[in-house]
Amino acid sequence: MGLSFSSCQKANGVPLDKSLRSKKQKQQQRTRKEKPQQHNFTHRLLAAALKSHSGNISCMDFSSNGKYLATCADDRTVRIWSTKDFLQREHRSMRANVELDHATLVRFSPDCRAFIVWLANGDTLRVFKMTKREDGGYTFTATPEDFPKKHKAPVIDIGIADTGKFIMTASSDTAVLIWNLKGQVLSTINTNQMNNTHAAISPCSRFVASCGFTPDVKVWEVCFGKKGDFQEVVRAFELKGHSAAVHFFAFSNDSRRMASVSKDGTWKLWDTDVEYKKQQDPYLLRTGRFEEASSMPCRLALSPDAQVLALASGSSIHVYNSRRGEKEECFKQVHGECISDLAFDITGRLLASCGDRAVRLFHNTPGYRAVVEEMQGLLKRASNESTRQRLQQQLTQAQEALKSLGALKK
Repeated sequence: MGLSFSSCQKANGVPLDKSLRSKKQKQQQRTRKEKPQQHNFTHRLLAAALKSHSGNISCMDFSSNGKYLATCADDRTVRIWSTKDFLQREHRSMRANVELDHATLVRFSPDCRAFIVWLANGDTLRVFKMTKREDGGYTFTATPEDFPKKHKAPVIDIGIADTGKFIMTASSDTAVLIWNLKGQVLSTINTNQMNNTHAAISPCSRFVASCGFTPDVKVWEVCFGKKGDFQEVVRAFELKGHSAAVHFFAFSNDSRRMASVSKDGTWKLWDTDVEYKKQQDPYLLRTGRFEEASSMPCRLALSPDAQVLALASGSSIHVYNSRRGEKEECFKQVHGECISDLAFDITGRLLASCGDRAVRLFHNTPGYRAVVEEMQGLLKRASNESTRQRLQQQLTQAQEALKSLGALKK
């Protein structure tokens, strides 16, 4: 069934039959009148709001090169935004149409030349190839065949390994599937946790983790041979310590830290840089209180450097310093709907959320404060002049950023 990223159909933009067009215009005029009011939100730390979707956004993903943000909504489109425009007044986006369906999940390929989506009605994975045009824009082309249907329950998460070796899909029962890029299932994991609430691939591509009804996060290693051939999936380690179901978890950028949030009303930060093959367990570094988690589902995002933890419940976001466990910012009623996704950009300077028809981007002031704290501590111990200068430069940059945002603590 060869699903390589290169085989393509004719791109979007085929002219519609004229009669269809006038019918469509009438429908659009009708829906325009019924459009609900856009939710308004203001805050001194709001960096930008991205508004081009006409439907609710369910998922977003930053590309690994930091240049793009992909968003998918129930308006049958995926939008690709340029991150360098985020702090400008105009926010450009390119549109990929999802024919006769809509995407609920979206993920960039590691080379940023393709993205995958999960189709709401088709219950399957579709690959879109991104081809650069002469004018600097892109043409988005779906591959001729979608992945075969293998899940028995609704899919809640998808991912592509940064190595490009495999794709993961997880459904709300206990199944997590590992696929190759051609659409063949390499392995089926039964998580044995009654139901899955979240699953993800670690940034280092070695691990796949999942959480659900049980009070732990289970982590497996996806093993490949020296020649890149798939071998097996083996249990690696577990995050044990919560006393109730785990809503969500996240990895730091180097995969050495993980954070989790549970129905027991706590979040936890873990050191996962352990020799699990010698039965060494992850270390619990910090536990923080988050009462909202005991009564409603929440999402969690961990900044790339693991210094900041963001939690979303309902339409509000709470931001913590992960080292001290203290809440530093709270953004209330950010969206007109429940927050459907939450993520830091790859620089860690911005936190993005979506839920209604807009993506909102916040300045990560707790991140800058964590840098200030860390640099001040390192400066006291710095022995040589060049190290001192480098640390001082980073300290000054962080302090200036906080000052410009009016967030420098007196």
